[in-house]
Amino acid sequence: MKILIVGPSWVGDMVMAQTLFQCLKQRHPECEIDVLAPEWSRPILERMPEVRAALSLPLGHGVLDLATRRRIGKSLAGQYDQAILLPNSLKSALVPWFAGIPKRTGWKGEMRYGLLNDIRTLDKARYPLMIERFMALAYEPGAALPQPYPQPRLRIDESSREAALSQFGLQLDRPVLALCPGAEFGEAKRWPAEHYAKVAEIKIREGWQVWVFGSKNDHAGGEDIRMRLIPGLREEVSNLSGQTSLAEAIDLMSAATAVVSNDSGLMHVAAALNRPLVAIYGSTSPGFTPPLADRVEIVRLGLDCSPCFERTCRYGHYNCLRELKPRPVIEALDRLVGETLTLVEGD
Repeated sequence: MKILIVGPSWVGDMVMAQTLFQCLKQRHPECEIDVLAPEWSRPILERMPEVRAALSLPLGHGVLDLATRRRIGKSLAGQYDQAILLPNSLKSALVPWFAGIPKRTGWKGEMRYGLLNDIRTLDKARYPLMIERFMALAYEPGAALPQPYPQPRLRIDESSREAALSQFGLQLDRPVLALCPGAEFGEAKRWPAEHYAKVAEIKIREGWQVWVFGSKNDHAGGEDIRMRLIPGLREEVSNLSGQTSLAEAIDLMSAATAVVSNDSGLMHVAAALNRPLVAIYGSTSPGFTPPLADRVEIVRLGLDCSPCFERTCRYGHYNCLRELKPRPVIEALDRLVGETLTLVEGD
């Protein structure tokens, strides 16, 4: 059985999609799974043992380009028994339809009648988690999902990790704290730089080193964290934001002793690498897309106004993150990695 998955457009969603691939392999051990997704997702898919091939969809997010979708669909004709669509958009249904894939499965979305012939109606109360909505598409409508739920697990090649360490001149002679202070969603997901800097200071004084991960848009934020430290400490911070490829970031993060992250795609990468993880939530909630790993501490204030799921704070104060001080994050790290930590009064 050959299955084409039309993948999601965000890093975290792509990581969580592995739960669907795992369910398909449990149900059909001999099935072959290919994933059609943006080219950036290839490093993630290549680290999922369930995926046979990553197929590039050379279109930006939200771009229709009917001719390109038709060309890709015709090139895939006759190769698959089933297509499963994870996005709910009409656009995502076009390639499987042009390919003439016999069974085309997905949730009812943007007027996809006819494009899909195995169309499902989502019961959000029954499937509150995103992974449940992904996993359910591996089974017949109404079927019970397997318990316990599978967790995403990215496979790391040791030689690739060593090459990345060499590329950036990094050593594993001391414990590594990985910080992921960015979030494409916006400021409402970003814990303040001064709080990240305090956590970095505490760990560096204990003999750790700090690696900061993120996109090129996060580089300035990483520098802000680094420059808040005094000389002698800031040199222990490697700001890798915007310097690494996604593949290199994944391989390097797999070497981290612990990770502190906002609710972001890299949070889900850290979870899929099974790194001890402190996940910081402000305007969003772990009730829909929690990090899926064994060693996770979720830290949030739970103010009356949160979660609001808005990109900008309607009150302008962002207190759900600004008032979340470093102490609970440090204490969470303590529980995860077993260190004895102290903080100055007021943190």
